[in-house]
Amino acid sequence: MSSLLVTLTRFDELDSRLIAVLRANPRVGLLEVARQLGVARGTVQARLARLEASGVITGHGPEIDPAALGYSVSAFVLIELAQGRLSEAVKVMEAMPEVLEADGVSGPQDLICRVVARDTEHLQQLVNQLLSTPAIRRCTSYIVLSRQVPPRTGPLVAAAGGAARRD
Repeated sequence: MSSLLVTLTRFDELDSRLIAVLRANPRVGLLEVARQLGVARGTVQARLARLEASGVITGHGPEIDPAALGYSVSAFVLIELAQGRLSEAVKVMEAMPEVLEADGVSGPQDLICRVVARDTEHLQQLVNQLLSTPAIRRCTSYIVLSRQVPPRTGPLVAAAGGAARRD
């Protein structure tokens, strides 16, 4: 992502509705989006460009279900790092396709990672691979039993669009 992001000066109900239409049907053309929103195609194009330039919209790719690719186990791995070795640990995680994301956190652990594995034996191999680098001192894994709220941004977008209207 570029470090030269445009600051989004406003986010309104039309922006919220635009994103909702695109999330519901990512392949829809801009002319159809304009028709659904009741605005000109140029308005849709300008709004979309502004939302992309400001970093609100970060991509248009298809969403993937790891289980459909054979990765039926999902887990969170909390990682405690050796002092001053964050970049080394990040390089190891970036080389592992099963590490879907990693975030620095506060508390006794330094990182929390979302990983997927084919089965629990594969998860053990992934944890062992993480622990093979001196940059990582300890891993604690939590297997996801069921997803109660899927990853989502729709409610946040709707709330942000409504909040802009109330201001």
